[in-house]
Amino acid sequence: MGDSVQILSGTIADPAQRLDKALADASGLSRERVKALIGEGAVTLDGRVVAQVSLKVGAGTAWAIRVPPATAAEAVAQDIPLAVTYEDDALIVIDKPAGLVVHPAAGNLDGTLVNALLHHCRGQLSGIGGVARPGIVHRIDKDTSGLLVVAKTDAAHEGLARQFADHSITRAYRAITAGVPVPTAGTIRGSIARSSHDRKKMALVEDGRGKHAVTHYRVLATLDSAALVECRLETGRTHQVRVHLASIGHSLLGDPVYGRCPPRLRPVLSALGFRRQALHAAELGFIHPIDGRPLHFTSPTPVDMETLLVELGI
Repeated sequence: MGDSVQILSGTIADPAQRLDKALADASGLSRERVKALIGEGAVTLDGRVVAQVSLKVGAGTAWAIRVPPATAAEAVAQDIPLAVTYEDDALIVIDKPAGLVVHPAAGNLDGTLVNALLHHCRGQLSGIGGVARPGIVHRIDKDTSGLLVVAKTDAAHEGLARQFADHSITRAYRAITAGVPVPTAGTIRGSIARSSHDRKKMALVEDGRGKHAVTHYRVLATLDSAALVECRLETGRTHQVRVHLASIGHSLLGDPVYGRCPPRLRPVLSALGFRRQALHAAELGFIHPIDGRPLHFTSPTPVDMETLLVELGI
């Protein structure tokens, strides 16, 4: 990220496209960013400022975009260790430990993954939406561990967000449930929204309210009053795995919000000091938003969950 204005330029190749789409394809900026820059008077055609995003322009017309330097992010950069699974100029895949909040918010204004990324990626962020910040396209709960991908550029952010929106991202979680789900494989469907009784919780709601959610699960191992379960997500809603498994009577061990630990297992969790939901984002796959390569990553089960599995007889 430089401190001076960047000038991008070229000629219109496809006269059938809207101006914002043609310039997004040609410049590497997101379509929304191009629209914003047109609105700011930063785009010219043949040397004249243009204001209409839907304009269709003849082939060979010269265009130029004046891209101002990205403004500083509100969050501060902090030197927090990160487990980097993969990184290139466009994106970074992090293996997040349990206990790390993804994004600053009330109660967690610093010490988050975003603060860590601002330090790790200093000088590499191209200005997502005009701000030098990492592009968070999905989140993992504070006390859930595992993989998540973050965009470093505007174009990567838009491309990843599109894949999440059309549910083409591969995501699999490892979960340790109270009891053994029956049947041992199946699909849980149910819309999820904020609970009307507790705004800190999510809940299953009637169709037409909330967001459609689908979780495919299968039992990988039967344990002592528990099970190791794989959950593959078709959708990615807040607390989806936790809410869906609780809805079939098999909440996650250690879950302080949705969990009901079997009495015989309480001494086990207490002895191990296990105080988080037993959930790990173990697999993540997507198409690279810039070069089109299929990418697939896996993360081993963390030590605390492995120790719990051993205690439960895996």
